[in-house]
Amino acid sequence: MARRVSCRPVSVRLFSVLLVVALAPVAQAAEDPLTPWLQARVREHLAWFAAPPPAAVEAPSAAGASSLWRERPAGYTGLPNFTPPTSLAPLIRAVEASVVNITTVGPGAVAGAVKRSTGSGFVLTRDGLVVTNNHVVANAQGLAESPGGSGVTPGKDGPRAVPVQQVSVRLADGREFPAEVVGRDASTDVALLRLNGAGLGSLPAVYLGDSDALEVGDWVVAIGNPFGLDHSVAHGMISAKERVLGVGQFDDFIQTDALINPGNSGGPLFNMKGEVIGVNTAIISEGQGIGFAVPINLVKDLLPNLRENGKLERGWLGVVINEDGADTATAPVVKDVYRGSPAAQAHIRPGDRLVAVNGRPIGSYLQLLRKVALLAPGSEAKLTLLRDGGTQEVAVRLVARPAQEATEGLANRSGSSTSDLGLVLRDLTPEVAAPLGYEAFLGALVSGVLPRSPAEQAGLRAGDVVTEVNRRRVKDSAAVKAALERGSSGASILLRVQRGDALQYIAIAR
Repeated sequence: MARRVSCRPVSVRLFSVLLVVALAPVAQAAEDPLTPWLQARVREHLAWFAAPPPAAVEAPSAAGASSLWRERPAGYTGLPNFTPPTSLAPLIRAVEASVVNITTVGPGAVAGAVKRSTGSGFVLTRDGLVVTNNHVVANAQGLAESPGGSGVTPGKDGPRAVPVQQVSVRLADGREFPAEVVGRDASTDVALLRLNGAGLGSLPAVYLGDSDALEVGDWVVAIGNPFGLDHSVAHGMISAKERVLGVGQFDDFIQTDALINPGNSGGPLFNMKGEVIGVNTAIISEGQGIGFAVPINLVKDLLPNLRENGKLERGWLGVVINEDGADTATAPVVKDVYRGSPAAQAHIRPGDRLVAVNGRPIGSYLQLLRKVALLAPGSEAKLTLLRDGGTQEVAVRLVARPAQEATEGLANRSGSSTSDLGLVLRDLTPEVAAPLGYEAFLGALVSGVLPRSPAEQAGLRAGDVVTEVNRRRVKDSAAVKAALERGSSGASILLRVQRGDALQYIAIAR
C-alpha cells in the first residue's frame, strides 16, 4: 500500500499571504529596521515552498526494524511552515538601544552604609517613561534576594520597606539620566519610571506586542544586565504560559528557557518581530533555564493606573462568580450581582456568562479578576456576555473596590432587618463609610431592599444612607429601629436619605 506525502496544497494557500509580506512598502522598511530581516525570512519560506515536493515513498513491504520507528525519505526538505532562524543579529541591533541599565542607591543594613543594586528596564515612550520591576527600585534588603537585588529590612514588628534615595538609568549609548518613580505595584512586580534631564523626546522606545498570541515553542530574546554585564543577550523559547507560582492573585507568568539571571529583572522579553511580550521578573534558584516574565498584556492594563494613581487602584465590578468550575478554563458565570454596584447599573444579571473584557477573551474566573482589578476606578470597561443564547456588549464604569465589610453590607448578607418596611440596614462604621465616601456614624447604610416591599416601592435602594427618621437624626441602625418603633402604627414614615452628594426626603407607607 502506498502513502503519498506532499505539502503542495499548503504552499498554494500560503503563497499569496507570504507574497504580500514580501512586497511590503519601501516606506515601512525605512521606518522599521526589522523589515529587511523579516523579508529575508519570507524569501526563505518562498524558496522552501518553490522547491519540488518530495517524491512519493513506498513503505517497505517487509516487517522488521521499520515497524519500530519512522524515518524521513531521502530528499525531504523540512517541516512545512518552519524555517529555522540563521542569525538574530538584525533583530538585536534593532531593539537593543531601548534596553536600559537601572541602578538604585539607598541606605544599607548598617547605619551609614549605602546599598547599591542594579537591574534592567526598557524605554516605553520617547519622552522618557521606563518600565522595570518593582523589586528593582524598592531597594531593600534583608530577606531572600530577588533577581535584580531587592528585599526588606527587618523592623520591630517584622520586615519594613526602605525608601529609595536615588535611581539612575543608563542607556545603551552611554547617556545617564536621573529617574523618579511614577508608580509601582508589588502584586504584579511592575514599576513605571520617568527620566529627568536634557535630551528627552527622541529616546529609542520599544514596540509592545500581544502576549495572548504567544504559543509554546515561539522563539524569544531576553536582553538585560545580568551581574552588571551590560546588554547581555539570551535566546530561547516560550516553555509555558499562564504559569502559577503561588505569589498572588495576579499569577500569570510566561515561562521561558532564555537565561535570566540577577540583574535581568525588569528587562524586556522580545518576540521575533522585535516586540516586547513580557517583563523578565523571576527565576527558580535551584534550576537553570527556568525564568518567568510578566505578560505584556497585563502590563498594558496596569500602566495607565500607575501613571494616574502611582499605585494599583483596583477597579470593582460588583459580581459574584459561580464557584462551581471557577478554576476551570471556562468563561465565568455570574452567580449574583451586588446591589448598587457597577454591574447592577449596567443590568448584568445572574446567569450571564462573561466572555470578554474590552475585546480580550476571558476563559476563567482568575482572568476576569485580573483584567478588572487592573483597571483604575472611574474607567469604563466594555464587557461581552452571553445571555439567552445571544451575545451582548455592555459598558460598565468601574468604582473603587469597597472594603470587605462594605461589600458584605451591599451584598445583603448581614445587618439588622426592618422586615415590615423591607429594609436591611448596616452601621456606618469607619470601615464601611470610607470606601463609600461617607462620614462614620452619621446614619445607617441601606445594604438591601426586599423586592416588592414598601421600601422598594418608595424608591429606596442599596447604598442609600438614612440620616433622619421622622425629623429625628439617627447615627446607626439601632437608632433607626428605635425611631421606627416610636412612630404610630399605620402612619407613613418620613426618611431623610443621602444618596451620593444629594439629600432628599422619602416617605414610606406602612
